Amino acid sequence: MMRYLMALPGLIFLTACGGSSAEQAAVSAKPVQQQPLPYQLSLAANSWVEGDAQATGAIVTDQGITNWQHADDVLAVYLYLPQTGELDLALTGQVAQGESKLEVSLNEQRQTVSLTGSSSKQHAVGRFQVTQTGYQKILLRGVSSNGQTFAELTQLNFGGSAAANASYIKDEVYWGRRGPSVHLNYQLPDNSTTRWFYSEMEIPSGSDTLGSYFMANGFADGYFGIQVNSATERRVLFSVWSPYETDDPSSIPQEFQVKLLRKGAQVQTGEFGNEGSGGQSFLRYLWQTDTRYGFLLKAEPQNDNHTHYSAWFYPPESGQWQLIASFSRPDTQRNIERPHSFLENFIPETGDTGRKVFFPSQWFADAAGNWTQNRSASFTVDSTGGSGNRLDFKGGVTEQGFMLQNCGFFSDTTVVGTSWQLPVSNAVPQIDFAALP
Repeated sequence: MMRYLMALPGLIFLTACGGSSAEQAAVSAKPVQQQPLPYQLSLAANSWVEGDAQATGAIVTDQGITNWQHADDVLAVYLYLPQTGELDLALTGQVAQGESKLEVSLNEQRQTVSLTGSSSKQHAVGRFQVTQTGYQKILLRGVSSNGQTFAELTQLNFGGSAAANASYIKDEVYWGRRGPSVHLNYQLPDNSTTRWFYSEMEIPSGSDTLGSYFMANGFADGYFGIQVNSATERRVLFSVWSPYETDDPSSIPQEFQVKLLRKGAQVQTGEFGNEGSGGQSFLRYLWQTDTRYGFLLKAEPQNDNHTHYSAWFYPPESGQWQLIASFSRPDTQRNIERPHSFLENFIPETGDTGRKVFFPSQWFADAAGNWTQNRSASFTVDSTGGSGNRLDFKGGVTEQGFMLQNCGFFSDTTVVGTSWQLPVSNAVPQIDFAALP
């Protein structure tokens, strides 16, 4: 479900503030630039319809902005600028017939541009003042058109003193539109064989964005967490990768297939592919925000060079542990290894919308059931963040525990490798292993 830099298998927008009304009026009065601008930003990669993932899917295509018919569909384009100054803008595109007028705005600064011609060309917009560094949200609004659509647009062109060293999605468009995946890497107890991994997770109100995967218990061979799959469906998901590396589960030889041992009531099981392959299980469950859920994972190395992985989910509203599934992974002799948590988005059309998650507690237990608290977490991000395609990634520690945040185009990025510690806790998990379903 995720890509790592390390060897591990309503919308929220924050934008820079504008200047005074007088300053904005002065900017609007400046003549537009006449020369082609030096930098090009792909609208196919860097624009979304504000507040409407479905409209984004229809209008923002691989060819750029197409089929843009309704004035209510306001397009937001995101550009990270590391310095303030002047920002000159132009749009590359064409109109089907006659003339179209668009309004282009940055904060409270607005310019109207007229587009003519059925052949693609650069249409000068004007000059804007950037008064704060970080992500800039540039809005495109349709004003009028002689045709059925406002315009077919491929690029936002930019230049000026604020434009150098800008960050935006330049390549890996699919992953860039999904947004950066962020991870917390935990520290196993010293000189101990860890069989059990317990954690708690809570999603704050407003962060249950469509396409989110909040992963609580990651390990060397899989992951276990909760998803937002649609407006009406949520899942508890537990997956184990096959040791045979492929994106096509049907190609895995029999001896390397992950086998289901057992599953809980109403749990669906099967195979997964595309980002590695293996065995997958999920429970459709309408989990809620502002609620702390428990996750328990067990690793049992077997004498036949298999490891059995089992996962249980604890919803406080039921007050009891629920078995998700147990899988047998071949060619594996492991206890709990590489424990981690992560946050990702798996729907590109919601990659402009922020999400956040808290991890209040993590504990490890040996085969005898002796618990050790995890207090340390270090922060990493996938190559979408590491390459500079997206910079809206963040981690930290709060009163609610460790925290991860991504997407939404906020500007206070966390440095990769930053680590934090939780305070000492005496709240040892009270779990009767023998009574687990």
